[in-house]
Amino acid sequence: MLVKIHQVLTKEQVQQAKNILLDADWADGNVTAGYQSAKAKNNLQLLEGTEVANQLGDMILAALAKSNQFMSAALPLKIFPPLFNCYQGGGSFGVHVDNAIRQVPGTPVKVRTDLSMTLFLSEPEEYEGGELIIEDTYGSQTVKLAAGDMILYPSTSLHRVTPVTKGRRLASFFWLQSLVSSDEKRAILFDMDTAIQSLRSQIDDSPEIVQLTGVYHNLLRQWAQT
Repeated sequence: MLVKIHQVLTKEQVQQAKNILLDADWADGNVTAGYQSAKAKNNLQLLEGTEVANQLGDMILAALAKSNQFMSAALPLKIFPPLFNCYQGGGSFGVHVDNAIRQVPGTPVKVRTDLSMTLFLSEPEEYEGGELIIEDTYGSQTVKLAAGDMILYPSTSLHRVTPVTKGRRLASFFWLQSLVSSDEKRAILFDMDTAIQSLRSQIDDSPEIVQLTGVYHNLLRQWAQT
């Protein structure tokens, strides 16, 4: 299930993040790459745990906490702190799959990567190339969103970033462990929750809506892993 979440960050927040990132110190992107990814990765990355990374990461997590769509689609249990990368001058990331487990630096916390996220911080017209290509059940999906928008997709997916041939592509990327590990079950719950919320916006609560809400929570209770 691929879910596009629009305007996670406001235009003002995006500009604030870009101003900070453009003045930041960047390192080779392979600092967080696994063995397989290191062979395909050619980009720059903000070092983890720096004041800048923590400041921007906190802003993103606070914004996501207010997004009903994100909460409904992801059902987050643990979120890996947001990372930041930069593609320019032909930088790209070849086909790979994300590591299954990520340990939060400096802590014993381990996050199973059920879902991957890319939050775009550059507008599509600011760079050429840089499309995120995700392989899913229905073939290749090409993603290049407006600044402030985010794509949520299963971490089991093969994906890549095409070369940036002009301009600069800034983004945040990170992972989360969901309460429901199965992508298929999350999709069912997301569709059901979306339908319930749509019905509630059209009519007052009815016995049928209450019953559907009960079914949703009973399924979540059965499938959730805490």
